[in-house]
Amino acid sequence: MQDTQLSTTEHNIELEEKYGAHNYHPLPVVLDRGEGVYVWDVEGKKYFDFLSAYSAVNQGHCHPRIINALKSQAEKLTLTSRAFYNSRLGEYEEYITNYFGFDKVLPMNSGAEAVETAIKIARKWGYEKKGIAANEGVIIVASDNFHGRTTTIISFSNDADARANFGPYTPGFQSIAYNDMSALETALENKNVIAFLVEPIQGEAGVNTPADDYMRKVQALCNSKNVLFMADEIQTGIARTGSLLAVCGNCTCQGHCERQIASYATPDVLILGKALSGGAYPVSAVLANDAIMEVIKPGQHGSTFGGNPLAAAIAMEALEVVKDENLAQNARKLGKLFRAEMTKLIQETNMVKMVRGRGLLNAIIINDSPDSSTAWDICVALKDNGLLAKPTHGNIIRFAPPLVMTEVQLMECVQIIRTTILQFNK
Repeated sequence: MQDTQLSTTEHNIELEEKYGAHNYHPLPVVLDRGEGVYVWDVEGKKYFDFLSAYSAVNQGHCHPRIINALKSQAEKLTLTSRAFYNSRLGEYEEYITNYFGFDKVLPMNSGAEAVETAIKIARKWGYEKKGIAANEGVIIVASDNFHGRTTTIISFSNDADARANFGPYTPGFQSIAYNDMSALETALENKNVIAFLVEPIQGEAGVNTPADDYMRKVQALCNSKNVLFMADEIQTGIARTGSLLAVCGNCTCQGHCERQIASYATPDVLILGKALSGGAYPVSAVLANDAIMEVIKPGQHGSTFGGNPLAAAIAMEALEVVKDENLAQNARKLGKLFRAEMTKLIQETNMVKMVRGRGLLNAIIINDSPDSSTAWDICVALKDNGLLAKPTHGNIIRFAPPLVMTEVQLMECVQIIRTTILQFNK
């Protein structure tokens, strides 16, 4: 252990640079503590967190109810493996399937693991239920997707950084344009298509938001072709976009979402992670109905930590917080306000071309080349002014604060963003 007096920003960054693999490029800030919408660095400076660990801490940092659930279960039993039953898993499985309206759940840990799990379930369903010839199945994906960075997942990514020199790549995937129903119609003419895997909003691609009726049309088309509609809601789910799920299926908002009711859709396979634990522990899940999930038999898939009692206790409390604190409704209300304020900002400066998003998952597009450093420089300036955000795809800045944020806090953040952007006015 290092002397706490040496725990400076520079010292911690030096340690990571020397001893850690360089697979990330963080902003130059070293965080030490978090509470609600705020984080503090090792020197004690306070910031608004406007990224929420890529939407993992929708419930805010260190939510006391979630932390208490963690502590209580951690003092009793943390891990049994699935070699035995444990006293929390069945309770959690009943809870989460009722919460989202599915028959079965397969519990995992990370988001990428959940996506891999969904792919395996879909392929097995395609061969055993749909009758596709062995090894001939195809899963359709959308261009500019981000579903993780495992070898299989990068095989169907078009991100050069994610793919380069990691081949040979896993076959069995076809990429089509996002938010393009004609492209999906053409792809589904192939009788060997098993599933369409898609993000309701592409977060990593810069909060790429499709047409309001896209998900509904996707569901209808997939149903007509006996193709599984698989929604990756790892980042968009758990109230982030102003409804329980971005696809708006089984919504807790009683039909008062930002989308029109006609746009509601319910996936055949739902993939969750991130805020499923409120950021307190790695928890992910794949949900589906019996006709799909029953293809998985003992020994065909699993995880030592998947479904552990600690994860089960944390996830149930994290979901209870979302419901009890009306986080979907708050995200919807504050999201509309935020986009309205960013639209005003666009009228004041030519530095920002567009704002887009839904709920409290939003992005602004900086009026500069994706190869420029402008968005990065703006995020460094935002940090200096007390707000943490990060660029994606070069000239896009994603804004996703914890959903426990108040209107007063949001407007304070809007002022920080406005002041900072105007400093860069062309």
